[in-house]
Amino acid sequence: MDYVSTVEELEALYGRPGAPALRKVATCLTPLYRQWIMSSRLCVLSTVGPDGTDGSPRGDDGPVVTELDPQTLALPDWRGNNRLDSLRNIVVDGRVSLMFFVPGSNTVVRLNGTARLTTDPQLRGRFEKANRLPATVIVIRIGEIYTQCARALMRSKLWSQTETADLPTVGEILGEMTQGEEGGAPYDDAWHARASKTMW
Repeated sequence: MDYVSTVEELEALYGRPGAPALRKVATCLTPLYRQWIMSSRLCVLSTVGPDGTDGSPRGDDGPVVTELDPQTLALPDWRGNNRLDSLRNIVVDGRVSLMFFVPGSNTVVRLNGTARLTTDPQLRGRFEKANRLPATVIVIRIGEIYTQCARALMRSKLWSQTETADLPTVGEILGEMTQGEEGGAPYDDAWHARASKTMW
């Protein structure tokens, strides 16, 4: 199998990007990029560290991020599985990318920048929900913002799918990985109630 091994080979295969692909890039929140990002309740946070890369979905019941200033966003770290993969990476290597989704829109907005974690009480307090605070807040310094090509979502018909595949449950996957010692139907049956109590 032949692999592409140089940037020159890669660029020869694809050619140059069109002018709009380059001119749509902003280095801070503009009015329209602000409107788009603040309409998003779900993003995927990508990080990199010494043990590899990580991609983590982040969601909220309102805007998934808060603007601190046109160059800075805050992302509360709400309760998850406590693996801390993304947070470990940020502590070691602050480079991050976020992809913001809005249901029904085939546009995805991409943000590249750098991030740090804070336990600042005042900032954490801005995100209080159900008498709970996030353990940390991810503070993101914007490097660039731009829209992604819509073709991937158009090809996948992501928002128009009405049928769900017959997928294995998390309990079934956990049972497979532990040779039946954990997981299964009891795990799945208890999941909704457990998640509801630890949403924030």
